[in-house]
Amino acid sequence: MSAEIWAIIVVIAIVVVIAALVAFLVLPVLRRQRLRRKFGPEYDRTVEERDDRKAAERELAERERRHAKLRLRELSDDEKRVYNTRWVEVQERFIDDPAGALTEADRLVTTIMSERGYPTENYEQQIADLSVEHAEPLGHYRAAHEIVTRPTGTAVSTEDRRTAIVHYRELFQDLVGVSGQENKDVKS
Repeated sequence: MSAEIWAIIVVIAIVVVIAALVAFLVLPVLRRQRLRRKFGPEYDRTVEERDDRKAAERELAERERRHAKLRLRELSDDEKRVYNTRWVEVQERFIDDPAGALTEADRLVTTIMSERGYPTENYEQQIADLSVEHAEPLGHYRAAHEIVTRPTGTAVSTEDRRTAIVHYRELFQDLVGVSGQENKDVKS
């Protein structure tokens, strides 16, 4: 082979090595940025819980793979109207029966999750599945769930219950697709 051919082969090899090195260094950063955008605060929470960014990112990627296998669906306009009416009833019930309204809010959100195709048997799995498309209101759902599931004998004030209803409303609106000021009867 001539010197020119060897020079071309060397240049191509150098370009391939540089491209592989750039891919090795850049792809994890791009993946991290994509996961951070998609999961929002859930990304930071997962990284904090795992104490290992790579393990957290693997978990989030696994959530995406599991989520992709779910048979999710949007609610019809009629279903949205029914659920919106039920939500207004929950909020109205709060005035006379805060504890009952909170229990009903929890049931209603769980029913909507199930109707949309999310598994609802296990709270931790609900959180993982919801985090893929509903990461923003997930912190609200966690806070509401914490109030609802406080141990018997633990004081739960009316203000705690009102706060939980407001938190449930955030996930309710995201699941149903409510926008604007609809269903804001219980003031936040």
